[in-house]
Amino acid sequence: MNLIELERSLRQLRLGGMATVLETRLRQAQSEAMAPIDLIASLVTDELTRRSDRLLERRRKQAAFRDPQKSLDNFDFNFNPKMNRSLVFDLATSTFIGKREDALFLGPGGTGKSHLAQAIGQAAIQQGYRVIYRETHVLLDDLAEAVAEGTRKEFMESLTAVPLLIIDDFGMRKLPLTAAEDLLEIIMRRYERASTLLTSNRPVEDWGKLLGDVAAVTALLDRILHHGHVLKCGPRSWRTKTAISGGATE
Repeated sequence: MNLIELERSLRQLRLGGMATVLETRLRQAQSEAMAPIDLIASLVTDELTRRSDRLLERRRKQAAFRDPQKSLDNFDFNFNPKMNRSLVFDLATSTFIGKREDALFLGPGGTGKSHLAQAIGQAAIQQGYRVIYRETHVLLDDLAEAVAEGTRKEFMESLTAVPLLIIDDFGMRKLPLTAAEDLLEIIMRRYERASTLLTSNRPVEDWGKLLGDVAAVTALLDRILHHGHVLKCGPRSWRTKTAISGGATE
């Protein structure tokens, strides 16, 4: 079997990571007088690395982050120094996901809630968890579409099963009349089964008026906060600062 045939066979066996680097590794083995077991170990490591990278990339695509570049590394904690950064880093360890706990990020617009939520989601994927990210209105639109297509049951089951569901920007847009019932059902299905991270620019006291159903909101908050971590963001807004700075330079 020559090199081309061996590469083809490796790909047929779904060992594309090995096939891609096979020629390079063989040259390395010849130049370094590499022992056969070391050559095999290198090829196996290449395959495992490729599979791990592809899995991470697939899970990032499945999460559908709005801003996939957001991370803790590019978040400026000094802008709002009173923020509980210890809690942020605790959440980034994903321990709360293993415990099936929830999190609620509150604060005015532009204070970093979405950035931190997505950064924590990215960290969860790195640690082997599946994540779904949706802005609140998009999540409810997806649910409405599933109802129209007759796939509501399957859609709700997929939401229930994912270890971390991030529901972002609650309160930013007007929501449908069924929003209170739909959100409560999602939270109830996930309660003590999986972790939900919810961000909102509205204080919880306004949620009843926002959704038009005080009873549903009370039940929703009761479950979110029972095993929940609350992060208060702000008060300073990055977007306001940027707008003011931009105006000053014009």
